[in-house]
Amino acid sequence: MPNTQVEVRARRSGGISNNAVVQMVCRAMQRRELLGERLVDVGCGTGNLYPHVRAYVSRYVGVDAVRYEGFPCEAEFCQLDLDTGEIPLAPASADIVTAVEVIEHLENPRDFVRKLVRLAKPGGWVIVTTPNQLSLLSLLTLVMKQRFLAFQDVHYPAHLTALLEVDLVRIAKECGLVAIEIEYSLQSRIPLTARHYPTSVSRCCPRALSENVLVIGRKPAT
Repeated sequence: MPNTQVEVRARRSGGISNNAVVQMVCRAMQRRELLGERLVDVGCGTGNLYPHVRAYVSRYVGVDAVRYEGFPCEAEFCQLDLDTGEIPLAPASADIVTAVEVIEHLENPRDFVRKLVRLAKPGGWVIVTTPNQLSLLSLLTLVMKQRFLAFQDVHYPAHLTALLEVDLVRIAKECGLVAIEIEYSLQSRIPLTARHYPTSVSRCCPRALSENVLVIGRKPAT
């Protein structure tokens, strides 16, 4: 069972990733025609990724510090404090490993990605998403408040570790992944409003006009 502090931090996140982030993951899978027997969703929250990926995989396994209400009853679940424990699944047992808006919650991102890569089969894929610190809105917030957009005091201690996309690429390489690419959520609020830029505009400047970023890489087959 998770300790009280871990559970409080986990529940503060709400266990749900917004639709733009989920769609970013789906686009990354579709572009590479990723199919497989098993997808392990580490830091799965309520499992809201599951309805979007079940057409691509036979089994969905969620891993998180707490089992949230609403987690799909037909999906598999493993409970684990991601900061301190080893993921209780066999190495090289997943065709696709995802960590959607999780890495920013953890103390040791490199150790976390090593765990994800260990889970992936040779030739399998690892997908990690996190807030995009280089979005226009995040950079403006950094200038005005000396903190990135997703790392304001209200987000602490749920959000601990701010990573740039260069950090994501470096970590992926250090952990042995190849065919590494960066993708963007294509959604960002217009500063000082509650409105979002049209997707057609975000596509022209994806790094600046995306509040979330994704790194994807493949574990070498041999």
